[in-house]
Amino acid sequence: MSTWQDEVRGALDGLAYGARSALSPSVLQGAAVEIGWLTTHLAMYPLGLVRGAPDLPARLNLAGLGPTQRGLLVSDVRAAGTPILLAHGIIDNHTIFALMRRQLIRRGFSRIHAFSYSPLTLDVRRTAERMGREIEAICEASGSDQIHVVGHSLGGLIARYYVQRLGGDARVHTCVTLGTPHQGTVAAKLLPWPLVKQVRPDSELMAELAEPAPDCDTRFVAFYSDVDQLIVPQRRARIRHPDLTASNVRVHGVGHLSLPFHGEVVHRITGVLAHLDEEPKTA
Repeated sequence: MSTWQDEVRGALDGLAYGARSALSPSVLQGAAVEIGWLTTHLAMYPLGLVRGAPDLPARLNLAGLGPTQRGLLVSDVRAAGTPILLAHGIIDNHTIFALMRRQLIRRGFSRIHAFSYSPLTLDVRRTAERMGREIEAICEASGSDQIHVVGHSLGGLIARYYVQRLGGDARVHTCVTLGTPHQGTVAAKLLPWPLVKQVRPDSELMAELAEPAPDCDTRFVAFYSDVDQLIVPQRRARIRHPDLTASNVRVHGVGHLSLPFHGEVVHRITGVLAHLDEEPKTA
């Protein structure tokens, strides 16, 4: 069978699977919540096109801090001072992390940065290389040996590729992903865009990420939703790799775009990053 016929068959299979999933009651309920968050995010989205998210200056003293912020700084100055890099998904920008950023600041984290890339990006590998250069610059400027990365959707896959395939485990202490197609997604068969092809289950990129990753020390935490409309089937947002230290956390009734805004998810992420030596519970 020719290549174009394979593409058409794959697209039809993805469309059929997605349609069956989208009509389930739980997905419809999650979609209703998603619409509310999407409306809020669309109102904020233009701000991300005008300018990038400002990096917060280091502030490792107690002056002017509330009790919660003081608590983190006093109990674990290393956790409070470890830089955090937020990486958005495709066709998005840093405003998707507005609520999370605010909660991280309230918790006492003081070094928060944003990683942005164009919606016209064609390759996860090259974008991961650029992420690596930005992380090196952040570590040099802050004097920190390590950093945390929180990635939504494709942002999480870019971060994982950097950690697992480009030696980024030496820099990234914890990599948190939200709705990331770690095992690919059948929905990607609907579009022939080069970047989207990379997140198909049978892509070369997925094969690379399935290869051995000995001595990778980064702690991974993958949040996945049971009603994610873009990760099909939803379990493909889990990390399944024998060499990685990974915890998969299931979230109920939260749509793909809502994950970075969801209160429970944000709360659990702040808890994970506040306790560097603990393994998060798998749900």
